[in-house]
Amino acid sequence: ESILRRRINRHWMEAGVTMIDPSTVYIESGVSLGPDTTLWPNVQLLGSSVIGSGCDIGPNTYVRDGLIGDRCTITASFIEEARMEDDVHVGPYAHLRKGAHLASGVHLGNFGEVKESYLGPGVKMGHFSYIGNAHIGAKTNIGAGTITCNYDGEKKNSTTIGEDVFIGSDTMLVAPITLGDRSRTGAGSVVTKDVPADSLAVGVPARIRKKST
Repeated sequence: ESILRRRINRHWMEAGVTMIDPSTVYIESGVSLGPDTTLWPNVQLLGSSVIGSGCDIGPNTYVRDGLIGDRCTITASFIEEARMEDDVHVGPYAHLRKGAHLASGVHLGNFGEVKESYLGPGVKMGHFSYIGNAHIGAKTNIGAGTITCNYDGEKKNSTTIGEDVFIGSDTMLVAPITLGDRSRTGAGSVVTKDVPADSLAVGVPARIRKKST
């Protein structure tokens, strides 16, 4: 196995991939890598993962059956059966689970987790948040500590968030629920009903207080 691993790593280095410490990088035979990508120590690329060109992967990153676009950066994170389009930044300590799809320009910060969800172009999700069974529109900001409460004890429910929405820190979105374009939630809100476009929802439970400006 050690001999095969060295052969695989040499093949990709000759194809234009940079490895800071090849002895600590593990790449399975079904993986594909683009040129000008850099792999830092303790990177594991498994299954049928595809890594684009110009990426910066690691250190301490695990990718299994992931589809990674060009010019992406992943730091100390787990990517499992997930897709990242071009120019996405993930980590450190993020977790993309099965069905996660991050569109171009998404930023997913430390301790963020995404499962069975789509984050549209330019979405920012800073840290300490969980997004599950959700569809999030472009340029939306997800505040720290935001949770999609997608499981009601019997089934998973979906959350739909429009474009240019601002989700305040520690917001709980109790699915099924829809937030319209340009809507806002206050910090610490528990949102249990749909929020119209251009509206502000605040409180526990959240109520529509006023039209946002």
